[in-house]
Amino acid sequence: GPQGESVERRRGAKGNTGKTGMRRTPSQISMFSGLDRVRERARQEKKERFTALLHHVDVDLLRAAFFWLKRDAAAGVDGLTWQEYGQNLEERLVDLHARVHRGAYRALPSRRKFIPKGTGLRPLGVAALEDKIVQRAAVEVLNAIYEEDFLGFSYGFRPGRSQHDALDALAFGITRTKVNYILDCDVRFLFRFGQPRVVDPIYGAPHWRSTHDPPDPQMAQGRSDGGGRLGADGERDPTRVSGFPDARQRLPALQL
Repeated sequence: GPQGESVERRRGAKGNTGKTGMRRTPSQISMFSGLDRVRERARQEKKERFTALLHHVDVDLLRAAFFWLKRDAAAGVDGLTWQEYGQNLEERLVDLHARVHRGAYRALPSRRKFIPKGTGLRPLGVAALEDKIVQRAAVEVLNAIYEEDFLGFSYGFRPGRSQHDALDALAFGITRTKVNYILDCDVRFLFRFGQPRVVDPIYGAPHWRSTHDPPDPQMAQGRSDGGGRLGADGERDPTRVSGFPDARQRLPALQL
């Protein structure tokens, strides 16, 4: 494999859920077949411009995205937990699918939460459950494209990989090869740089792959409307509006 890959992999990294061992239903087979075609196209045509991706976000993918979520995660501003949303799940997903495809879906603002970090506090934005589902479905579509672009030494948020794999590869490189220096850096302002390469299948926001068509303004508005975050007092803070509010489900597909 590519230089720097780990030769000994630690078993079962926590939170790193691969889907290769799942028994798939006929609808899941159809869903993954569609994404497999996208993946094959991305592999063969490195400069391909992807536009018509929204049809891949169907009820089957939204259902799969729901079951991929953490079941004990904190609720967002909607107050819905995973278990509560699971009641009348099919009815909810059909309605969500219809809103997404007619451009009526609007993301709710993220709930602000602070966690200890060093000597201070780190702000987090907790998305509403429905937004997590939509984001996770969008990531699955985008991963079909971007996984063909990533190199072997890339580990951040990728399917089937974890920080433990990255550390194993680093340890292997340090102990088995000649190393003159190690560079440690932190990425900041991730969304402020780069040229768009693909339009988000849900929100119309640009990604790094090129696209022929401009983003759907209604879908893009659905994303930006959800950019406002709630402050510690629970009130919406208009000064914290952003097109990508702590997009935790979408970040894996954007870590280039």
